[in-house]
Amino acid sequence: MSVTVTRPRLGFLGLGWIGRSRLDAIAAADAAEVGAIADPDLPDALDSLDELLERELDGIVIATPSASHAEQAIAALEHGLAVFCQKPLGRTAAESHAVVEAARAADRLLGVDLSYRYADAFRAAHDVVHSGELGEILAANLVFHNAYGPDKAWFYDPTLAGGGCLIDLGVHLVDLAVWILDLDPVEVRSRLHGRPVEQLATAELDHVRLACSWNLHAGREAVIEATVYGADGGVAVRNVGGSFYDFRCVRFRGTDTEVLVEPPDAWPGRAAVEWARRVGAGEGFDPGADEYVRVATIVDRIYGR
Repeated sequence: MSVTVTRPRLGFLGLGWIGRSRLDAIAAADAAEVGAIADPDLPDALDSLDELLERELDGIVIATPSASHAEQAIAALEHGLAVFCQKPLGRTAAESHAVVEAARAADRLLGVDLSYRYADAFRAAHDVVHSGELGEILAANLVFHNAYGPDKAWFYDPTLAGGGCLIDLGVHLVDLAVWILDLDPVEVRSRLHGRPVEQLATAELDHVRLACSWNLHAGREAVIEATVYGADGGVAVRNVGGSFYDFRCVRFRGTDTEVLVEPPDAWPGRAAVEWARRVGAGEGFDPGADEYVRVATIVDRIYGR
C-alpha cells in the first residue's frame, strides 16, 4: 500500500542556536514548509505560542527553556498539532508523562531531540549489542563531560531547568542506555556535586555507570563515550579530538580493535528531519514515546526524587 507524503507546514517556537539549527536542517532536507516562527527576541517573528496556534500548521518544533517544554507541548498537542521538542521533554517524569498522554489522546506524533540515537556511530554500537554477538552484557560506561557550562542564566535555576548537568547532558546518556541496553535498573546509586544545580553527576545503575559534568578540566572541549563490555567482546563509541559532533565506533575482540564507523557524519538535525517526514506521511501517535517517560523516570531516580 502506498503512503501519500506531503510537506507539512511547521511552526518553530524558539530560534536560539539549536532551534535555528533544527529549522535549517528541516529546510535543507526539504522535509517541511516553514509556516511561521515565534521568538520574542527576533523583530520579524511572532511573539508567542498562542500566535503560532492561530496559524494553519501541522506541527510545532519547540526549542525554548526547559521549564516551558511540557506546558507548550501539551498546548500544541491539544490544538491538534504534532510536536518535536528539545530535551528534556519535562523537568520531571510526571511532566514527561503528561505530555506523552496528551500526544496519545490527540493521536499526534511526538518527537524529542534525543539526537545521539541518530548518529551513525551510536547506531552501529546499538546494532552490535542487539545482534547478540557480545554475549552476556557485563558492564557499560557512559560519559559526557562538557569543559564549559551553558551560557544562559536559566540553566542554573533549578525551577527553570529542572537540574544541572544531569538533566542537560546525562539525559542523553540515560537515553542511550535505555535504547542500547534496554536499561531498567533495580538499584540506583548517585552522587551530585554543585550548587544551585549540579555541575557533576555520577551514577551506578545496576551494571551501568554514568558520569557527566559542566566545566570539568578535561583538556578538550568535550569527552563523550559509551562503552559496552560483553562476555564475548565489546563495543565503544568515542568522540574524536574533543568534538561534540565527530564520533568513532570500534569493536573489541580480546586485544584486537576493529573500527566500524569513522567521522564525518552529518547527524545533527537528523532526528528533527525524520520526525518532519513522518508527520508528512500522516503518522499519528507512536507508542515508542513511552520511552521518554522511562528515561525521565530513571533521571528522577538519579536525582532521588
